[in-house]
Amino acid sequence: MIKFGTNPIAWANDDDQSLGADIPTERILHEAGNLIGFDGIENGHRWPQDDPEALKVLLGSYGLQFISGWHSLNLLTQSVEDEKRAIQPQLDKLKHNGCKVCIVCETSNSVQELAQPLSERPVLDAESMVDFGAKVEEIAKYCADQGITLVYHHHMGTIVQSPADIDAFMAATGPATKLLFDAGHCYYGGGDPATVLAKYIDRVGHFHAKNVRPAVRDMAETGGWSFMDAVRSNVFTVPGDQEGAVDFAPLVQLLSDAKYDGWIVIEAEQDPHVRNPLLYQTLGLATLKRLAAETGLI
Repeated sequence: MIKFGTNPIAWANDDDQSLGADIPTERILHEAGNLIGFDGIENGHRWPQDDPEALKVLLGSYGLQFISGWHSLNLLTQSVEDEKRAIQPQLDKLKHNGCKVCIVCETSNSVQELAQPLSERPVLDAESMVDFGAKVEEIAKYCADQGITLVYHHHMGTIVQSPADIDAFMAATGPATKLLFDAGHCYYGGGDPATVLAKYIDRVGHFHAKNVRPAVRDMAETGGWSFMDAVRSNVFTVPGDQEGAVDFAPLVQLLSDAKYDGWIVIEAEQDPHVRNPLLYQTLGLATLKRLAAETGLI
């Protein structure tokens, strides 16, 4: 059954915690759960990090399920066995909260949080990508043995950013590794979201409904901005925003045709004092639910 979720970075950013620092945690949860009506919410730095039961109780008090959370892989700098030990606390948290997916991304050499142009992001050669993919697949099998599906997040500023990177990564991994398809990162990275989603729909295990303002992206590219420069300038937005370039109708149709039954999560970080999260998240959810109804997804 399809469930709709959000990510708290719309209210309080994880990478630049000055964005939304003054917004109370209670407001985030009240708006997401009680006012907008999301089914769940992903991880954020405001939630209890080391107490799975406290996390479950906190979110549940606002009618929200814990969807999953980002885990930073370091497979380019440490062994698979070390990575298994590093990811285990995350898996324990997910299992305690009834989560089905573990979101991962290699960040050992990424520039997503650094004051560096995205043009300086790391790139793996073909042989290195094959080796990296084999290691990810080992971690994915380790997660699967515990009832959790590993979903890999292609992301700006990392080794899996462009459509070509996604192709190479998917070819290098096996059936245990699923794709977290992010419409916004796909578009920002130079891809056509409908084309990429159609190619890998059978391996998509999680869906991020992120939109992109092309005018801001163009300024970021010509100006040599960092990823966080672009975020602070509101490069991202929600489905349904007329400033956004991503057409979500064909994406939701693809999910419907494939009988996708996972989470659809609005992950759209913006400056909350410039782009009111309550208004934008409400617009995004209404848009997705309308499209889901029209395509038979719900």
